[in-house]
Amino acid sequence: MSKFYLTTSIAYVNAPPHLGFALELIQADVLARFRRQKGDEVFFLAGTDEHGAKIVKAAEAAGKTPRALADENAAKFQALKELLNLSWDDFIRTSDQKRHWPQAIGLWRRIAAAGDIYKKNYQGLYCVGHEAFVTEKDLVYGKCRDHEQAPEIIEEENYFFRLSRYAPAVAEEIVNNRLKIIPESRASEVLNFIKQGMEDISFSRPRKDLVWGIPVPGDDSQTIYVWVDALANYLYPQGLWPADVHLIGKDILRFHALYWPAMLLSAGLPLPKSIFVHGHITVESQKMSKSLGNVIDPAELVKKYGAEAVRYYLLREIPAAEDGDFSYHRFEERYNADLADGLGNFNARVTALAKNGGQISDARNKQAAEIIKETIIKVSRKIEAFKFHEALAAIWNLIAFGDRLVNEKQAWKNRECLPDLLAILQTTKKLIAPFLPATAEKTGQERILFPKK
Repeated sequence: MSKFYLTTSIAYVNAPPHLGFALELIQADVLARFRRQKGDEVFFLAGTDEHGAKIVKAAEAAGKTPRALADENAAKFQALKELLNLSWDDFIRTSDQKRHWPQAIGLWRRIAAAGDIYKKNYQGLYCVGHEAFVTEKDLVYGKCRDHEQAPEIIEEENYFFRLSRYAPAVAEEIVNNRLKIIPESRASEVLNFIKQGMEDISFSRPRKDLVWGIPVPGDDSQTIYVWVDALANYLYPQGLWPADVHLIGKDILRFHALYWPAMLLSAGLPLPKSIFVHGHITVESQKMSKSLGNVIDPAELVKKYGAEAVRYYLLREIPAAEDGDFSYHRFEERYNADLADGLGNFNARVTALAKNGGQISDARNKQAAEIIKETIIKVSRKIEAFKFHEALAAIWNLIAFGDRLVNEKQAWKNRECLPDLLAILQTTKKLIAPFLPATAEKTGQERILFPKK
């Protein structure tokens, strides 16, 4: 039995969950369930990032304390486990002083002991959205390219981390594929950024300006920078580090693929084995934003269509490592064509044929047996390559083959093909289990899996 430790990024609690983070959680859940199915000892970690200036500002705007806002939204993120039928093993909140704070403080001390933290006065451009200082090359027409807001000019005394000392070593780890970044285009993005030359980075904020956070060990006049604090959460599960996979969104690539590995090298800790980077979700080809009023609430989507349909759409319609679009029209097309008329219809046809007797066995038809074998191999390879949409396409090709077999063999008259159909249905049941766990449990039973919408 092999250990397999995977994490999602930890969600910022300045706002309730949105569809993009639901996608990340579901992708991680597929990997976790797939690995458990293979017999691995899996640990799946999720959590919430709760400190920093952005939380303070959001709380002030809502007339709440940072703690109250964090508690309120963290509960909504934790509720996603049941809502989306997720299987994480633990959920870490960075405001947890018993479980998280010791990890962040311990990491700081290891880096400081290596001589890689120093204090200086600094003036720079601070992006509240990133909770980080940025440079002119990070801006487009004077605004952050990700948050579309002009940064603030801040001058203060901070602790700094010697990123410049470790950036070349991080680049070497990436080039030699010891730190694997998927897709390769994201690895190239990090390498190109490093080639531009790395300056040391701010590691703290004055506590007089930011109380909501973890005090710097030995200097309570400073607060550990929120993203330094947050990344330490991955070290919490004892005896599991290094992570086999970090699943993250492309907007936090630099933190996870450059700053985090550099911090680990300084601390004398192993690097994560791989980082999978997914894209963003647009809505009707527009960026999701509160101002446009097009932010999709996963809870409302599940209420309307069910968790399995939401899982299927996000995994099948959104290319795993690229940006993808959400539309209600396309959602219902996928739902009806693939779930109701596809899997649901095939399951109903085969279970009806088997009512009068029929046992699950290996396929007898040579073509059916070959397609089943090929599909099992293809789905496994696609999941291991993080190509979830292609894995589902392969499963649905098997379902389509089964439907054609029913029609071509006129199975309602000729029961000779029933063992082949049952073998296809049983294989489908196993293959969809990581993607649609509740549906897999019902597959093979004579009931409507998905009513038409």
